[in-house]
Amino acid sequence: MSSAKNQGDAHDKAVLKPITDEAILKVTKEIIVKFIECGRLSPANFDETFEQVYKKVVSTVKS
Repeated sequence: MSSAKNQGDAHDKAVLKPITDEAILKVTKEIIVKFIECGRLSPANFDETFEQVYKKVVSTVKS
């Protein structure tokens, strides 16, 4: 029973932890890398796509 409580406490602390700009950039980078690997992103539209993904990640984590 106390193990479940400890897991809940750890989850609560993780939820309250602020999201850093570095973490947002890392997530955005990983998404962009997946797009490149799948062939859905080319150098011609990299800037536009990166900006769109970054803004979406920011709006998601800050909402």
